[in-house]
Amino acid sequence: MASMTTERSSAGGAFDPAKLDVSRLRIVEHPDPVLRQRAEPVPAITDLVRALCDRMVEIMRAADGIGLAAPQVGIPWRLFVVDVPPGEDRALEGTDDAPPSATPGAVVYINPVLTRPRGEVVAGEEGCLSLPEIRGDVLRPSIITITALDKQGVSFTRSASGLLARCWQHENDHLDGVLILDRMTQMSRLKNRSTVRELEKRAARGK
Repeated sequence: MASMTTERSSAGGAFDPAKLDVSRLRIVEHPDPVLRQRAEPVPAITDLVRALCDRMVEIMRAADGIGLAAPQVGIPWRLFVVDVPPGEDRALEGTDDAPPSATPGAVVYINPVLTRPRGEVVAGEEGCLSLPEIRGDVLRPSIITITALDKQGVSFTRSASGLLARCWQHENDHLDGVLILDRMTQMSRLKNRSTVRELEKRAARGK
């Protein structure tokens, strides 16, 4: 998820981990095909995967984002990073009825699985680093549970509410080739239609 843009480039070509240079990664924009692919599980947590995670955190922070999925940097793996800072309506501590809604820093989620959506289904405005200048209302469950691996390969399960729950769901959508364009309310789709077309025209001109 995003509030600003950063340097971007198209992924292009088939993904070959042996040729991956994480220092060259950039955010890819719609309509890059990698954003519509269903990502594959990370096969093993290696030094390369850890370097990828660290680079993704750098890119996310440089873009003033709070979440970034591997497909957004052209990597078709099931992995994302999130950093939702505490605020007036975002807490690190929580209860069963209102789990945490912030993170204590950047957190890595490898091969994540979301379960137990609950609470109210609420509308919230979302942006995306791969869809610059596009924001719209998306309906999502207010509480969700995630199970994933960290950078050391240790499995963990946590629940979240508020912005953190929304961010997990947004980034997990990227792993399934789903964009906020697919989930926006009809009003938000209409509002963003011309901006989406301009993005697509820009991509066509760059080919």
